[in-house]
Amino acid sequence: MINKETVEGIAQEWLKDKDYFLVDVTVGPDNKIGVEIDHQDGVWIDDCALLSRFIEERLGQEGEDYDLEVGSAGLGQPFKVMQQYLCHIGKEVETLTTDGKKLKGVLKEADENHIVVTVQQKIKPEGAKRPKLTDVDIPLNMNEIKYTKYLISFK
Repeated sequence: MINKETVEGIAQEWLKDKDYFLVDVTVGPDNKIGVEIDHQDGVWIDDCALLSRFIEERLGQEGEDYDLEVGSAGLGQPFKVMQQYLCHIGKEVETLTTDGKKLKGVLKEADENHIVVTVQQKIKPEGAKRPKLTDVDIPLNMNEIKYTKYLISFK
């Protein structure tokens, strides 16, 4: 049986010196292999085909039957690796916290331990009659986040 670490190693070898990064590798019990990659500016199908051929050449030496699918991380799917957070700084995201609170705003910061999402909240300034929309930074520890995903906007 082909193992996940072997496929990850082969994919990382191809990705070295490229702007792409590995998001996920899955290997099912029936040797169905899934490889997800991503890029700051999106993923080109030609590059998926090149990576697929590269993996096939290396796995051909294993002599096992397998089904290989190489593609981009799904648009609108939750982020799986830190590099996805870093690529989306300054863009609109949706974050669901572990306590069920959904935040929609701009991803301001991200590192291995936390993120900051800037959301708009109605706040009544002192002396004002009506509240007005104000940008508020909401810091979240990674252990408080159920998921974060890129918000697709058709404005």
